[in-house]
Amino acid sequence: MVLGLVFGIFLMFIGMTAVALVTVTSMHLSSTTLAAVVSRDRSLVALFVNSNVARSDLTGVVSAPRATDLEGKLAALIAQDEILRVELRALDGTIIASSGGGDRGARPPISAGMREALGGVPSVAMVDSSQATDVESSALTATHVVREYLPVLSDTQQTLGVVAMWRDAGPLLARIDAARADVVLVTITASVFLAAILFAVFRSAQRRISRQHARLLEAERLDPLTGLLNHGAVVGDLVERIEAMRLADGRLGVSLIDIDNFRLLNDTHGHAAGDEVLVRVADLVRAEAGAGSYVARYGPDEFLLILSDAGSDDMLAAVGRVRDALSEITLQFGESEPLPISVSVGICVYPEHAGSATELLTAGALAVREAKASGGDGVRVARVSEETAHTSGSFDVLQGLVIAVDTKDRYTKRHSEDVARYAVFLARRLGIDAEQLQTIHLAGLLHDVGKIGIPDTLLRKPDRLTPQEYEIFKQHVALGDAIVRDVPDVELVRSGIRHHHERWDGGGYLEGLEGEQIPILARILAVADVFSAMTTSRPYRRALPLQEALKRLGDAAGSQLQEDLVVAFIQGIETAPDAPLPGEQPIGIWQPTLKVA
Repeated sequence: MVLGLVFGIFLMFIGMTAVALVTVTSMHLSSTTLAAVVSRDRSLVALFVNSNVARSDLTGVVSAPRATDLEGKLAALIAQDEILRVELRALDGTIIASSGGGDRGARPPISAGMREALGGVPSVAMVDSSQATDVESSALTATHVVREYLPVLSDTQQTLGVVAMWRDAGPLLARIDAARADVVLVTITASVFLAAILFAVFRSAQRRISRQHARLLEAERLDPLTGLLNHGAVVGDLVERIEAMRLADGRLGVSLIDIDNFRLLNDTHGHAAGDEVLVRVADLVRAEAGAGSYVARYGPDEFLLILSDAGSDDMLAAVGRVRDALSEITLQFGESEPLPISVSVGICVYPEHAGSATELLTAGALAVREAKASGGDGVRVARVSEETAHTSGSFDVLQGLVIAVDTKDRYTKRHSEDVARYAVFLARRLGIDAEQLQTIHLAGLLHDVGKIGIPDTLLRKPDRLTPQEYEIFKQHVALGDAIVRDVPDVELVRSGIRHHHERWDGGGYLEGLEGEQIPILARILAVADVFSAMTTSRPYRRALPLQEALKRLGDAAGSQLQEDLVVAFIQGIETAPDAPLPGEQPIGIWQPTLKVA
């Protein structure tokens, strides 16, 4: 849009320049042409006067034969060069002789141009024939005429008389119009040519900017080392792929590939060696996985391989090709012996092993754990049992999500644990029963699970987010809701995840709920979330002191947060012996020092 606006301004500037150029050129062309006509006519009149007019002829008293002779010579003068009429006038304006004859002795009104000529200054103007009021007879035949008054001067520059001349301006105007048309044509041609060049330049710049913008957007989704999709991007895409398979009644195979002994390799031979292993494994998995595969870097030393319409046997075959290829290569660092590379793999399939992205990742993590527990370099397929089916909505799912959050960002995991204990503490003070306390604890742990789909550059940015970045960041509540929505019996948890950023005054997101429209669980989480955010160091600021955090929490009562919940929380933090304090501060009995209006 900006380039289009600039291009439009350039075109407007070119158009205005072209119009101004044509106008100025026309004015100069007209004045130059008239000047040339006057110069030529002065020479013609000077030649005529010097050859044919005596000084005595200009007194105004001329004999009839002499006047007739002069009129004949004037008539011969107008036979050439588009001259329509010529008059020889005395100082008082009396016509001594004219090319048309019959006006001898007449005294037409003295015009402004005639007055200038009597003063010794030539006068020229282009007028309509109807404006030639000082021609008393022999109407001019042209519509437009050039009217000239040329003084006849003595050797001492004294005005002796005036030669009045009218010439047809049609040919003159035609030549001016032709010249103007040429100027317009050249200007338009140059403008079109320049506009075409500017269009090509701007289009090239726009394409380049678009490509760079696309690469920047893609870079947000890619791991810079391997070029594969990063953790956040692949989780979001996995959710979308499962939805597509759900609609198409299809299957989706997922393999979690973990490099064995990677941390030991990194510590022993350095990060450069670890990076080389990651790149080699990434390239090999991408090459050997087969058509329709989808590979991403899921963790520091983990890769995620996804195949559409694939079952356990298909995944085993793809993973087998990867392991066979890995067995053929070794790496050597410095003076080390050639080192083999092996991987542990967990395989799971939608919908056989799980019905959601969360459950699939959990099943894959548990299968990888089993493969590594048996010594590594193994493959395990997720198990389906009654116990797994009944517990997938609680322990396994919770464990998998905590693993996913911890893999994404350890700060997010710590923050979620704090929010869970603050929320349970507040709920106890409100008298909520033990069964709902478990739900609140689970919601606290999972309230920010959607952040695993937010780019690292936003989560860890050491500065405030731009408005555009903040719009992206706000989507973590919707993504979190989508991730857990297929976990059994978590409707209340989902309400907490989706609505914990709503405000009591209606100014929150994503739905702008206000007051008691916001679910009570979300209102409790909001208090705990705000307190945890203020008392935990973030990439863009240090944690606030406890008293300052409580003061700001009180300031938010009635606007951002429900007032009575804030009062209960602050009083509990200040007075309860078991108050969950942030960080390593000792638990003690606090005397109330803050009040909420």
